[in-house]
Amino acid sequence: MSLFDSIALDRGRVVDRQPRAVEPRHQADSSAGDRVHTSAQPRAASIVPIPIVPFQAAQGRAPLIEASAAYLQLRARFGELALREPGEDEQHRWLAHVLNGQAYRFAQPLTFTPYASARACSARCRFCSETLIDESASGPMSASLRPGADYFDGLSRALRALRGVPLSYSLSGLENTDDPDWLLSLLSTLTQVGTAGPVIEDRVMYTNGAGLATDGARLLPALRNFGLSWLEWSRHHDDAAANQQIMRFRHDEAVMNQDVFERTLATAQQAFPVKLICIVQQGGIATATDVFRYLDWARDLGVQTVIFREFSVLPDRYRRNVTRRYIDDARVPIDTLLTACMADPAFNAQFQPLALTGGYYFWNARWRGPQGMEVVFETSDYGAMRAHEESGAVYKLVFHANGNLCSGWQPSRDVLWSAHEQQ
Repeated sequence: MSLFDSIALDRGRVVDRQPRAVEPRHQADSSAGDRVHTSAQPRAASIVPIPIVPFQAAQGRAPLIEASAAYLQLRARFGELALREPGEDEQHRWLAHVLNGQAYRFAQPLTFTPYASARACSARCRFCSETLIDESASGPMSASLRPGADYFDGLSRALRALRGVPLSYSLSGLENTDDPDWLLSLLSTLTQVGTAGPVIEDRVMYTNGAGLATDGARLLPALRNFGLSWLEWSRHHDDAAANQQIMRFRHDEAVMNQDVFERTLATAQQAFPVKLICIVQQGGIATATDVFRYLDWARDLGVQTVIFREFSVLPDRYRRNVTRRYIDDARVPIDTLLTACMADPAFNAQFQPLALTGGYYFWNARWRGPQGMEVVFETSDYGAMRAHEESGAVYKLVFHANGNLCSGWQPSRDVLWSAHEQQ
């Protein structure tokens, strides 16, 4: 799930139309916003707005959307496009920052992930991005590394090296909640750095819920006190047995059971907003009928946001291992699924276009439905992601278990700062 976090953080910020420069609002209502931002950590006083422009003014700025089979329908429905990726001429959306004596250009908005790999994941999702092998990268995969005793000291120093940088925390990797003590230490480290570190905009965590089902009494209050903006919870089918065929939780994980999942979800929703993530695929949610059923189920659970995601498009550099073969065989294109939904009168009667966003390696379409429920359709492209990583600009920060702060998901590539070199 980790490679999706840059996508998700776009949804927590309402974009702004040019040329006005008003303060952007947040997706949650004002009472929820006041509730979840009560930690001692600093929050950015001013978030750089993401501009919304007419399609004709955005030509060439969102190539992934323009290449979509649904492009013409999306253009007709939305009329405007939010440009999350900063253009070269938008100087206010680029930040110069020096790390280890070298100057870098940081894109705004920016996310920071302290990579979670304290133990093997409680689930073995058939499409897991952590088991994909990029043959252009050398060295171990980040999922194979385990943080040492000095991990949090290195993380604290890395955050101090980013002092003053506006960014959002994106807690992902393997499964943060599988090791509750590790997660509590992580939250403490991120909180204690305070004003000596970056300026925080949003705090988001991605989870399969395993640790919340067993240790929620400790973790949920800690996440609330941390100021979690929202939680993204993976559940890829509304039927527990079908979901288990996809996620393959280990045999002793309680969250695989529907009653445990729904009870834990209800408790989490009392602490902060929870969004359900569903990766569409053959054998899972694959048709418009499946989408409508999943949405009805989620609405009955009180969920306000559901995100339907396509498997990321993979370039040839990713080896055709068992994970890659599953992704290729089970793929459900999001534009095909969205087109089918838009052709359904029931969908059009209930859901109205909210925002269409183009990012540096993704796009998503957001719709507003009954009782304020939001449904999001999105897709991403790892080839585009890697091309941006190779550009020299920084679009993403990841602190890996080996103490390297990198601009991507490989722990020995694109290293910007290293805890071991700074000792």
